[in-house]
Amino acid sequence: MNQADPSQTFMRVEMLPALHGDCLLVEYGDARRTRRLLIDGGPIGAYGALDQRLGQLPAGNRRFELMVLSHVDTDHIDGLVRLFANPRPWPFVVGDVWFNGWRHLEQAHGLLGGRQGEYFSALLARRMDDGCWNGAFGGKAVVVEDAGPLPVRELAGGMRLTLLSPTPQKLDKMRDAWRKDIAGAFEPGDLDAAWQQLATQKRYLPGQGLLGSTPELDRLLQKQSKPDNAAANGSSIAFLAECGGKSCLFLADAHPDVICASLQRLLAARGLDRLAVDAVKLAHHGSKGNTTDALMALIDSPRFLFSSNGAQFGHPDREAVQRVIARSAHASPTLFFNYLSDRNREWQSAELQRQLGFSAVYPGQENQPLVVGW
Repeated sequence: MNQADPSQTFMRVEMLPALHGDCLLVEYGDARRTRRLLIDGGPIGAYGALDQRLGQLPAGNRRFELMVLSHVDTDHIDGLVRLFANPRPWPFVVGDVWFNGWRHLEQAHGLLGGRQGEYFSALLARRMDDGCWNGAFGGKAVVVEDAGPLPVRELAGGMRLTLLSPTPQKLDKMRDAWRKDIAGAFEPGDLDAAWQQLATQKRYLPGQGLLGSTPELDRLLQKQSKPDNAAANGSSIAFLAECGGKSCLFLADAHPDVICASLQRLLAARGLDRLAVDAVKLAHHGSKGNTTDALMALIDSPRFLFSSNGAQFGHPDREAVQRVIARSAHASPTLFFNYLSDRNREWQSAELQRQLGFSAVYPGQENQPLVVGW
């Protein structure tokens, strides 16, 4: 494959207004063609933003080379369950979906957890063509083994993805959480039973749920959202994306020890001390437990992306933002927030930006996507 001219290629990340969750539309390509992938779908309350954005894709170019469900926390998975619940034919095309379901992780002695994981598995089994669920991995688990080169997969258009997380050990910790969340409703991996139960979940049904629902139902659905589970975070699919000289780290909610270990393997293979990337989508919405000094010492980036409205869990944590600014190898990093909230408002101060040597970017309008490109 011919190498793309960096001066002609682009990569941009659109952080949709996904409330306290993640929903990332990634576009890349050149003047001839735009290609895209989708990472996570946000919580159910943000599905309207995803649905609206998909409707804005240009006619004749609504293909996704890849959709990734990083892990099964509701602030990442619910929007995708709702999206795939729509009957086919869809107004878009999906080349491959990366998601670790029970069918993969049982083979590896365990996996991540949740009823939503079973629902999504049932949808993939019935909605996707053969070979399009973890197709890049031969239908097996998306996982970083303990030894050997990091897994690398290439998408059409020269997009190169280097997998950084999860490891077999992190997946193994999720087996009990998966079983516990199902709580005897049906056996893990019983997709027929999951499909039947999914049909009773109003929040996922096309034409029902949050779209056109009542305020009482909205409040009920909000109560159904559960806090992040650390084991689920550890099962996150995270990767380095590189195309035509452009790059971004997509860290989902991955644990920093796994990311650091993978980056060290990658740096050793490339003979580097630090990994220079154009942007970093920070892990766990800017949680202080996921952005460490050890991680910051391994990367050099001018852009750091935070996806959260500050609700539910109060992200981003002040300590995490401070660490990004103080430990950045780049002289004057830019922080990108997809919401202006009480949790990030202080970084808007021009005086603080001058004193600490950074800049901050917020959406131009409330509840609008924030697009970061380079």
